[in-house]
Amino acid sequence: MHRSLRSIVTALAIGLVAAIGVPAAAQASTIYPPVDACSTSSATIEAGATIEFSCAAGTFGANEPVTITVTGENGAGVTFAFVRFAISTGSAARTSDATGALRAVGITLPQNASGVYNIAAISPTSAGGAASTSIVGADGLPRTGGDSGQLLGIWIGGGALVAAGAIVLIALALRRRGNRDD
Repeated sequence: MHRSLRSIVTALAIGLVAAIGVPAAAQASTIYPPVDACSTSSATIEAGATIEFSCAAGTFGANEPVTITVTGENGAGVTFAFVRFAISTGSAARTSDATGALRAVGITLPQNASGVYNIAAISPTSAGGAASTSIVGADGLPRTGGDSGQLLGIWIGGGALVAAGAIVLIALALRRRGNRDD
């Protein structure tokens, strides 16, 4: 009897999950970004240089607003066609053309740029597309940023967190042992 009750409860739980989950999945967005819809003029660039970002025809609806966002180290330092934005990530609004393409937009990266910069473009009717570029030094080698002085604080903070976690685990083990002995 106990086993059949458990089977009934399990079947009801599965039915409830299906009843809630299936309609939610049907409501999911059908807007998918086209493969390789957007691109940059170069996969690598020197800090402070300008890169061209564009998206192919059909990526967006005709003549609709498109938001371009750049994320990377000091992303707020990027400029779009000589307009500077003082926010955590650089972004700008443009309009797609009659074919749904985003014409080339010049993006100037900051002088202290390093690492990878991801550039994304979205619109109200399209997931748009994305592209990225990596920063290289004058020698052509990747410029990843960060130095040992900056990383020292991270190592110290991480070590302190690990030590605190170990202390909590030891205290819990001792408490359980003490409760078992009583």
